[in-house]
Amino acid sequence: MLENRLPTRQTKITGVVLAGGMAQRMGGTDKGLIQLIDRPMIDYVIASLTPQVDTIIINANRNLQQYRHYGYPVVADTIGDFPGPLAGIATALSTAETDLVLTVPCDGPWLPSDLTQRLLDQFTSQNADVCVAHDGNRMQPVFGLFHKRILPDIEDYLSAGERKLQLWLKRVRLATADFSDHPEAFINVNTPEEKERVERILSGSTSTQ
Repeated sequence: MLENRLPTRQTKITGVVLAGGMAQRMGGTDKGLIQLIDRPMIDYVIASLTPQVDTIIINANRNLQQYRHYGYPVVADTIGDFPGPLAGIATALSTAETDLVLTVPCDGPWLPSDLTQRLLDQFTSQNADVCVAHDGNRMQPVFGLFHKRILPDIEDYLSAGERKLQLWLKRVRLATADFSDHPEAFINVNTPEEKERVERILSGSTSTQ
């Protein structure tokens, strides 16, 4: 088990938008830049994330210049061929200047407004290395709070050719934060059908809560 040190409440947090995926089920389209109504999907994510963190990083592997227009650092994975969210988390941890990094996907337009606080509360109380959201049915591991101390272990895992975030989580002290009161907050856009559904909701309201 990795050594743990409790963060203080004053610990600053870097928010990271994971936009480095291949999006095969969306025909390979860069999901963060897909238009929902009249805005790129990442717009909704950044708007919800900004009040909850001290600074933001965007993890992307293509269309880097477009992402830079948001005014935040844009970092690409050091491993090629779209290796998955764990590689993006490693990239974020190696780039961030804070010990704690909050990750969210680029295709989740309704982040809970208290996502950071709930994750931090459980991270602290359970003396964890990582805390991820749980929607009442399953873990949502890309909505997570990660401490920089676990970076060497992720790098070892990736160097061994492993990629699966769920399996890696078994290697560290893991906490979960209960979001079963807002499971709809974890709706994401993986297929054209889901995009249509989200657009129908957005056309009536910009929030599911």
